Amino acid sequence: QISPSDAHALKRSGTAKYLTRIGSTFTELSGCLGTMANSYKLRCSIPGHEMDVRGLATAVFPEGAFVSVSRDRTGRVWVPNSSPDKGFTEMHCMSGHSNFVSCVCIIQPNETYPRGLIATGGNDNNICIFTMDQPQPLFTLKGHNNTVCTLSSGKFGTLLSGSWDTTARVWLNEKCMMTLQGHSAAVWAVIILPEQGLMLSGSADKTIKLWKAGRCEKTFTGHEDCVRGLAVISNTEFLSCSNDSSIRRWLVTGECVQVYYSHTNYIYSIDVFPNGQDFISTGEDRTVRIWRNGECVQTIRLPAQSVWCCCILPNGDIAVGASDGIIRVFSEAHDRIASAEDLQTFEDELAKATIDPKTGDLGDIKTEDLPGREHLSEPGNRDGQTRLIKEGQNVEAYQWSVGDARWVKIGDVVGGSNQQTSKCVMYEGKEYDYVFTIDVNEGGPSMKLPYNISEDPWLTAHNFLQKNDLSPMFLDQVANFIIENTKGHVVGPAQPTGGDPFTGQSDADFFSPPTGSGRYIPGSGPTPGPPGGVVDPFTGSGAYSSADLRQRATNSYFPKTDGVMFEQANASQIIAKLKELNAAAPQEQKLSEDVLESLSRLLSTVCAPGATEPPPNIQQINSLWKASHLPEDIVFPVLDIMRLAVRHPQVNETLCGEAEGVQLCNHLLSLMRPEGRAANQMLALRTLCNCFSGRQGRSLLLAQRETVLSRAADLAAVCNKNIHIALATLVLNYAGCLHGQPDLEAKAQCLSVASRALETVQDKEAVFRLLVALGTTVASDQTAQDLARSLGVNSQILKYSTVSDPSKVGECCQLVLKQLQ
Repeated sequence: QISPSDAHALKRSGTAKYLTRIGSTFTELSGCLGTMANSYKLRCSIPGHEMDVRGLATAVFPEGAFVSVSRDRTGRVWVPNSSPDKGFTEMHCMSGHSNFVSCVCIIQPNETYPRGLIATGGNDNNICIFTMDQPQPLFTLKGHNNTVCTLSSGKFGTLLSGSWDTTARVWLNEKCMMTLQGHSAAVWAVIILPEQGLMLSGSADKTIKLWKAGRCEKTFTGHEDCVRGLAVISNTEFLSCSNDSSIRRWLVTGECVQVYYSHTNYIYSIDVFPNGQDFISTGEDRTVRIWRNGECVQTIRLPAQSVWCCCILPNGDIAVGASDGIIRVFSEAHDRIASAEDLQTFEDELAKATIDPKTGDLGDIKTEDLPGREHLSEPGNRDGQTRLIKEGQNVEAYQWSVGDARWVKIGDVVGGSNQQTSKCVMYEGKEYDYVFTIDVNEGGPSMKLPYNISEDPWLTAHNFLQKNDLSPMFLDQVANFIIENTKGHVVGPAQPTGGDPFTGQSDADFFSPPTGSGRYIPGSGPTPGPPGGVVDPFTGSGAYSSADLRQRATNSYFPKTDGVMFEQANASQIIAKLKELNAAAPQEQKLSEDVLESLSRLLSTVCAPGATEPPPNIQQINSLWKASHLPEDIVFPVLDIMRLAVRHPQVNETLCGEAEGVQLCNHLLSLMRPEGRAANQMLALRTLCNCFSGRQGRSLLLAQRETVLSRAADLAAVCNKNIHIALATLVLNYAGCLHGQPDLEAKAQCLSVASRALETVQDKEAVFRLLVALGTTVASDQTAQDLARSLGVNSQILKYSTVSDPSKVGECCQLVLKQLQ
């Protein structure tokens, strides 16, 4: 008989069948338990790799295939065979990395590669791209400065990588489109959400960051240690796993909605079943765990300490890779389960394993208090439950298997409590076995390094260097110091020089080393209004007719390759305001009458280019440059003069030349600081836009593109429509210069900045110019179109397709969407 409370406990555990022995028969307990999934059992073991299997990914082709990568520097494609052992055959072995391979993912098929591509990342800092049937790389992606430890693929061929160099990178084809910077430690996990262009990265800094169009939109906190894995549940939810032994379920809006506990050590990987709810996880506790309805329903132990990776195959089987170099596949389908002999062999391997109690997986052990074998006569109350028994002088560990209704030996416990050192050294409120004094720099301050013998010396060394901001070149020195000074007490064998800072696994060459008073208000001149005529929507002249546009076969909006300038001005008001502010300025800040006269003549010249005024001379240009360094509260009239002056060929060539151009750029960027004055920000942006009118200005801004657009993008957060219009125009002018050019990285930044600006910009003119910038960037460029789609531009701009006031916004948006179909 079974009590209601026991029945409830059985149901909560989510197992398929509970069997109780009555005499020599088994009776199936059902009714209150309901219908549940079967337990997973071994399907086959694949001993192909020579070292740790660090990554697994399900392949698109051939059917049922998967790819593995290893510390043996290879990747291998495995296909199911029809032999009685229900195993897999190696299709081919891939090589291309000069050091261990740490991660793998599949790039989805396209017209060029209908079977998809394989991407692998390694300790040589590179990403190798393979076809499904060739052993050598198709091409290699270079850019990271340290181990590439995680990869994820998205739509249209987008690839996201994470590295120990603390960055994530977005790749398309053979180019790095953008670098995501924001983490303070190694990026161990990345994923791309299927829609919206959202990307996620998890780091050793314990945080997860959400990225959109290259910008960090949100930081998730909650994990207490390194984030090691991420997995997509849906467009709005994802899972994370961590060295803190927990799994967390998050909403992309920032809330952690559930925390799962069952693992007893680091959790390395996680994968989600097609139903989007159930998942599997693996970790340093030697287990793969199956989770259903939020609970761990099955624990499968392996005869290897580190279970690095897992993937779910299309038929629902599970593949896992471990530190013993073996891939094991588990299935819940009876016709794919291994033979009785193979199952017994696996169980025997598990029984021969040794477990060190210092890992903490089994809790505190007091050998003298342990029961004998009679303790195994009682059934367990959940799958994966462990019991320790004393067998003579030995301690054995057993795990309850619900599927088999019996206790299965999972190893011999070595090194009981009588072999442990007692913690007696206090440091920062905690007890440690050792607290070493480390002198890294002669004559410099010494540093304390606390250490417990149950810890990995390589992980401890890595954390010590990171905490004290020391170079990783000291890793070997510090780790070997720990090993040398704790001989006889280190768990496991001493590691060779160098190693994964979280695992101790190594290869020999790891880690080498307001505006004031008066009538003049900057930016108050006429803003280009609704486009007049279909020929140029930016001119503001004439009457605009959408019917005219529909009658034309050509797209009148983009690509727009001629620059858009800010040319409106009232010269007399600008000079009057400059003189007013100059008169009120302290004596040491006043401009001389000669400088004021020089600026007045320069303004007259550049505002009347067709008149008989002589061209600007070097004295006038020098006066302009000097006056542009007035205090920020009075400089804006001078910036307005500069905005108009840089349109003149002579001024453009002088101020934007090879020698002076960088100084001009840096000065304008300093005025665009987010905390700066809005008038200066707007006029600096307009000046940069007008620099595109001359050859020297275009060359300067293309050379300084990354810095200029990065600073300008921050001004989207300023609530000022004139700043937004100027920002949109700057992006548009860049897009026009880049049209027809093969610079994909530059186009990626234009897409990113435009996409980010559209998140906050409300003014319809600014929105229109950003849409034209997007259209110009993607026009006649398939790769740029793919990148825009992967960034979620389609869904982002869709809301503008129905805008009818002004009609140019909706019409331009529809044309951009057509490009991205």
